[in-house]
Amino acid sequence: MNNNENESVYAIGELAKEFDITHRSIRFYEEQGLLSPKRTGQNRVYDNKDRVRLMLILRGKRLGFSLAEVKTLFEMYDTNANSAVQLGTMLEMTAQKRAVLHQQLDDIQSLMQELDEVEGRCREELAELEKGKIA
Repeated sequence: MNNNENESVYAIGELAKEFDITHRSIRFYEEQGLLSPKRTGQNRVYDNKDRVRLMLILRGKRLGFSLAEVKTLFEMYDTNANSAVQLGTMLEMTAQKRAVLHQQLDDIQSLMQELDEVEGRCREELAELEKGKIA
């Protein structure tokens, strides 16, 4: 979809297909104040800014950021596009996510070690029981 000013505009269906998400998801992000499409009659018209924001929302979700955190970053950017504060906040948030992931990784590694031990004991006991049946 194109408008008269040669700026790309998108229908909700185009964005949903491009990012493999539902129309409802896009409308939800709009309700949360993360996207602000223009309206032509009953139709939403998304511009390139909305498309980029949608891409950033989905990337943020994939990285474990909440929608509230994404919205905070958007608001900082909207206030000052070259904000050192925004970059500092992003670095802090990234460090926090990284710390959480490291803790989860440590927990998973501990659980895997425990499972290995339990599995080993079960195999040993099973082997002993099978020896008893054969003898």
